[in-house]
Amino acid sequence: MKITRSNDWRDGLPFEVPLLAAEAVPGEPTRCVGCPAAAEPRERTELWVVKHRHPNNHAGFVRYYCAEHKPKTPPPPPASVANPGKPRGTAPKPRVERTTAPKRPAPSLDVVRAMCPDCFVEVSATGVCGMCGQRVG
Repeated sequence: MKITRSNDWRDGLPFEVPLLAAEAVPGEPTRCVGCPAAAEPRERTELWVVKHRHPNNHAGFVRYYCAEHKPKTPPPPPASVANPGKPRGTAPKPRVERTTAPKRPAPSLDVVRAMCPDCFVEVSATGVCGMCGQRVG
């Protein structure tokens, strides 16, 4: 099955951040994913919506949680003041020049190769036809 991307309200949600469901997407009452299946649907003002990462779908998936089952928010990553793009204490690595051999020209397609006179197939470098076994000069 191929998962295709679509544009809808879930695209605007950040990953792993609980948001009040009534603010994220107003609608009808729904159930918490952590409550039993027989539980009554709750109003969206009582529910939290969380967009989780998915290993096969880069857009992720969304679940509704009540206050009791709401997942904890992960701590924000530490920000470096001096250089935000690079962790502190790391020295720049010396650049190593890569030397590559010049590319060989492609073999010419105009070369006439040995052919088996009986099978009309190209003969390998051994000079023996792979179809009939005849040795070609």
